[in-house]
Amino acid sequence: MNRAYYSNTIKVFLNDPESSILGELTMNHSNRSLEDLQINAWRKQIQILKKQLQNIEGKIYFEFAIPRMGKRVDNIIIVNDVAFIVEFKVGDGGYEKHAIEQVIDYTIDLQNFHEGSHQIKLIPVLVATNAKEFNEPIENILAYNSSAKANQANLKNIINQFVNSSEQAIDVDYWETSIYKPTPTIVEAAQALYKGHNVKEITRSDAGTINLSKTADCINSIIENSKRNNRKSICFVTGVPGAGKTLAGLNIAVERMKTDEDEHAVFLSGNGPLVDVLREALTRDEVTTAKESGEKLTKKEAAIKANAFIQNIHHFRDDNLLSEKAPIEKVAVFDEAQRAWTKHQVSSFMKRKKGVEDFDMSEPEFLIDVMNRHSDWCTIVCLIGGGQEINTGEAGLEEWISSLRKHFENWEIHYSNLILESDNYLKSDDTKNWLTINGISENELHLAVSVRSFRSEKLSKFIHELLNIEKNNANDIYQILKKDYPIVLTRNLEIAKKWLREQAKGSERIGLISSSGARRLRPFGIDVKNEISAPNWFLNDKMDIRSSYFLEEVATEFDIQGLEIDWACVAWGANFYLNGGDWKYQNFKGAKWQNINQEIDKEYLKNTYRVLLTRARQGMVIFIPKGSNIDHTRPSNYYDDTYNYLKEIGINEIYDT
Repeated sequence: MNRAYYSNTIKVFLNDPESSILGELTMNHSNRSLEDLQINAWRKQIQILKKQLQNIEGKIYFEFAIPRMGKRVDNIIIVNDVAFIVEFKVGDGGYEKHAIEQVIDYTIDLQNFHEGSHQIKLIPVLVATNAKEFNEPIENILAYNSSAKANQANLKNIINQFVNSSEQAIDVDYWETSIYKPTPTIVEAAQALYKGHNVKEITRSDAGTINLSKTADCINSIIENSKRNNRKSICFVTGVPGAGKTLAGLNIAVERMKTDEDEHAVFLSGNGPLVDVLREALTRDEVTTAKESGEKLTKKEAAIKANAFIQNIHHFRDDNLLSEKAPIEKVAVFDEAQRAWTKHQVSSFMKRKKGVEDFDMSEPEFLIDVMNRHSDWCTIVCLIGGGQEINTGEAGLEEWISSLRKHFENWEIHYSNLILESDNYLKSDDTKNWLTINGISENELHLAVSVRSFRSEKLSKFIHELLNIEKNNANDIYQILKKDYPIVLTRNLEIAKKWLREQAKGSERIGLISSSGARRLRPFGIDVKNEISAPNWFLNDKMDIRSSYFLEEVATEFDIQGLEIDWACVAWGANFYLNGGDWKYQNFKGAKWQNINQEIDKEYLKNTYRVLLTRARQGMVIFIPKGSNIDHTRPSNYYDDTYNYLKEIGINEIYDT
């Protein structure tokens, strides 16, 4: 795939007429109605580069795609042993902070996800055409703490400063044809898919891409067949950990939106913070994109579209309680469908919160019933996961099948072949037998390949062994993991915050996270009872005190489940601690701790820490406070054994320097 709008050797570029280069850039630009501002910026770029690249040999690329970010870098210039990542700010008289972050982000993306860029020297360069000359210390540039800073007259000097003719030259052919293997966050993936990028552009492995594409093709075929034959159908999709079930669901919803807008495909999730963050991210991104294209789009207009596309499953349920009409949506994708509520849970909620006295359906039954109102056809896609349950009253897959069996036998059921092969999904043999007779098994509805990064896969295994107190296994995995994924330990919160700020490069996001039950972290300024605005925390920039960057507001497992940040400080509470070789489980009630005795509640709490310890993409610091001699709710034995256990596994403690 040609990822640049224009590419050539520098020699050919210098001889190509300006009009020819502009023509190729314009032809390859996705938005044919280009603004004069963009054309003039390209023209100025070309003129500067033709002057500055005289007598330099190499390769040049214009508008090189960074699909994970849904962006294009202005130029990549490869000269001997160095690839320069160049961002132009035509007309700017200074080196703005956001522009420096932007070019560093592009550079880090290539370093992390572009195979040909893993082992080469990448130099971020910001060209502010009207700025004064500024000599940024080389060590800052190499560490990506800043970018090289150039104006229209000294770019050549910066290139010569970093090129070493005695070093082996970059194999440009290999670099160009190298695989781009991104692992986007779910926010980045949603933005890229919503913008029209293909799932193949934003997933890291060939096998993973094929798997996701096969699943999409299978579901699209089921939907088309339902439309053609006026049938109602339901698909149950499973996947290995990290296979990207949510990504697959978003991909299906976007594809159906492109295929036929009248289907009103919707992505539904019971994860409120995830819904809020994705909606706000899509809204902001669409407004920004429209502005860059010279189009007029208000945030309210963009939000209406985003809010229709991604909805909270409980709001969808409540809206359809008010009417008995068929919903506008013909295709509904339910994320984490096994979390839908049991009959008891939803009936209790309806009575307490909605004043509905006689609600006698489970959430799966009601949701199928809502879609069943259509007189012709509809399709439900259920994404089935497991292993991180942190809420009571979840119905599981059994309830979906039971509802279909009792009330909707006319529905066509397509299910992943793994559902019958593993007891993780259905425990009743009777239910399995019924499904075998009345459903259609589909191999393609199982996502068998992880699209997580190497680091994420190893991290999940490490945390699993850590929480199961398998010290030797945890240590073995950690010895491999720590080469790519730093984990450190401290008993001082300020040291933890300092470490986070030093690790993050560009706009990499840092944040403070903790268990919602860690009530006695309040003496350290960590108040888990203080509710955050998830969109502000996850999306706002470094200047906003409500953002994660400020390390003031803490996100709990309910805020961050299903989402990620780059670098996290996990503040460990006294609600879950090691004592005498076993985990102790506590709730804080009133002015004292109370033991948790129910096994299911213990499992929920352990899974809370599993969620927290797997939220950071790049690395984390674990803060375990010291006990207090004057506070009976924070004795040393609530913290010390846990701290010592983590050190025994091999995690290094950091100190102030």
